[in-house]
Amino acid sequence: MIKQFTILLVTDNPEILLESSKILKIAGYGVMEATTGKECLNAVQTYHPDLVVLDTTLPDMTGIEVCRQMKNDQYLEDIFVILVSESVVSSEHQAEGLDIGADEYIILPISRKEFLARVHAGERIKRAEDALRKKEKDLEELVLELREALAEIKTLKGFIPICASCKKIRDDEGYWDQLEAYISKHTNAVFTHGLCPECAEKYKDEMKKISKKEM
Repeated sequence: MIKQFTILLVTDNPEILLESSKILKIAGYGVMEATTGKECLNAVQTYHPDLVVLDTTLPDMTGIEVCRQMKNDQYLEDIFVILVSESVVSSEHQAEGLDIGADEYIILPISRKEFLARVHAGERIKRAEDALRKKEKDLEELVLELREALAEIKTLKGFIPICASCKKIRDDEGYWDQLEAYISKHTNAVFTHGLCPECAEKYKDEMKKISKKEM
């Protein structure tokens, strides 16, 4: 089940706050409200909304300063921020907002349809970024699990008591095991059998006799 997308509206204009909140709630969003920069920062720290629609002009500080503080906080930097200005601003002012980390810039007045379209676009981007971050986190956890698993692989260490005659090895319980059995218990090694060149030469005649019998 997809979780409800939450939006924090931040403006001291009661008409814009009421109208924007109504539009977003009808569209199915979870909506929170704040009227100052301080209230906004407290709300994002407490509730961590998915998206913030942030007025550039607030009673206690500018929206750009609020955005800067959010984007400089590792816990808050993933929140999608739409800056909103009620007056025409220069391209330099808009660039400043985008440079400090804002994801979108809206200049009012704007139609309901366009406002909702901008929010929908922000939601799509935010959900895609969250999915990517989750994949990266899952990959990091998988790598960590693999490293821990490798660290737990059993290895042969210290002195190994081995019979000088039959080459059996004494285990920790005092039993004598074949070399293959002992190594299999203490490592993940898998044995295949063959003859080294010296042994092959040594048993060459016997191998020929066996082959003749089988024929």
